[in-house]
Amino acid sequence: MSNLKQKTISGVAWSSIERFSVQGMQFVILIVMARVLMPEDYGVVAMLAIFLAVFQTIIDSGFSAALVQKQDRTEVDYSTVFYFNIGISIVLFLVLFFSAPLIAEFYNTPILTSVTKVAAINLLIIAFSVVPRAKLTVLIDFKTQAKASLTAVVISGTVGIWMAYNGFGVWALVYQSLLNNGINTLLLWILSRWRPMWVFSMKSFKKLFSFGSKLLASALLDTIFRNIYTLVIGRKFAAQQLGYFSRADQFAQFPSANLSGIIGRVAFPVMCELQNDEEKFKNAFNKFLRISSFIIFPLMIGMAALAEPFIRLVLTENWIGSVVLLQILCLAFIWFPIHGLNLTLLQAKGRSDLFLRLEIIKKTVGIVILVATIPFGLIWMCVGLVASSIVCLPINAYYTKKYFNISLFQQMKQVFPSLVLSGSMGVLIFLLTQLHLSDAVTLTLGISVGCLFYLGIARFLKMEEWKELHASLVFYTKKTK
Repeated sequence: MSNLKQKTISGVAWSSIERFSVQGMQFVILIVMARVLMPEDYGVVAMLAIFLAVFQTIIDSGFSAALVQKQDRTEVDYSTVFYFNIGISIVLFLVLFFSAPLIAEFYNTPILTSVTKVAAINLLIIAFSVVPRAKLTVLIDFKTQAKASLTAVVISGTVGIWMAYNGFGVWALVYQSLLNNGINTLLLWILSRWRPMWVFSMKSFKKLFSFGSKLLASALLDTIFRNIYTLVIGRKFAAQQLGYFSRADQFAQFPSANLSGIIGRVAFPVMCELQNDEEKFKNAFNKFLRISSFIIFPLMIGMAALAEPFIRLVLTENWIGSVVLLQILCLAFIWFPIHGLNLTLLQAKGRSDLFLRLEIIKKTVGIVILVATIPFGLIWMCVGLVASSIVCLPINAYYTKKYFNISLFQQMKQVFPSLVLSGSMGVLIFLLTQLHLSDAVTLTLGISVGCLFYLGIARFLKMEEWKELHASLVFYTKKTK
């Protein structure tokens, strides 16, 4: 087996371990804290989401991807990016800190003044982690990242739970976030053993920024669009409604965004390495597409089918208002693997200009749909996200067809078997929920029967995705013994 293939399988494995151990632990922590805190507490924190997300995107400025994409990167490149990250984070911290009263006034939520000032410290902390994380990604070393992330989430989660049970309210969420980012960044520095040189090269900056600036613009558009819903909901509806939406959004994105992220993090450096071999490049794209869809489709459809017993059992009746929103959002985020891999393909080829062009078109479509659905309420705003996701499929695939001769029809043909099998599984699970058993029994039975049905049929039909996934698991199991 080739060294690149070994690195790819190992990268996927450790990226999966990092994402799902960390996100799994965060998921458990979220459940424990949500049973103590109120939807309003989460609503207050969610009001800051768009500001923190936009500023974090500016701190990165596309330099992480530029470092990974560049084939002849040097220590001067890494150091230049590092000093830029630190400088811009200080500026943005001050902007957010002194804007805190205006943000609180905008939402008519006085506590946001102090919450914003403390949460802004995250910007300074995250700036120190950008380059060490990028360096590890270049090496496809997700094992080290997994160690740092898991340690950070366990310690910060323990403190957050303690604070929640001792009446700290929204501050439990704020300090948990600070502690998580702080420990993670510290461990990345220790484990990566990278230290910056005392140098800042304007030549290096310009070269990296020529690629990264377009990704920055694209990321800003995407970040603003993804978070504008919290801005609109927080302004137009009560904090409780925003709390319902933020939890539904987080649960819906948990399998889709994380798995797409796992595969995308590995696919990007792998496809960058193959960018000069067209046949291998296209084969890698198709394989990543099939595998990601095979895994993500059933998870999203299964979650939609089991949303009600899941929310009621895990978060209690206080959060029942999240059920319908969760079901709708699952149908919006199910297409993440197709969206993400088409864009990763452009990044790997260095076509950040096309990436930006697509983002402008898609976000224009998304904003039009958002504006059109606001008057009809929160549920229809979520339905608008489903419509936006479907409309953007052919947009994302446009340049993939034009420059790489991989059409959306060909992509859909590859993922169609997984989609049909997932839909069949979803119908079966839905029928089980109509038996009116207890929530615990329904959830257990639905997950068990769904998994057995999906994997059993995939194996019986000898689906290519099943064989590829099974072969990779067997290889990795032997390698780790």
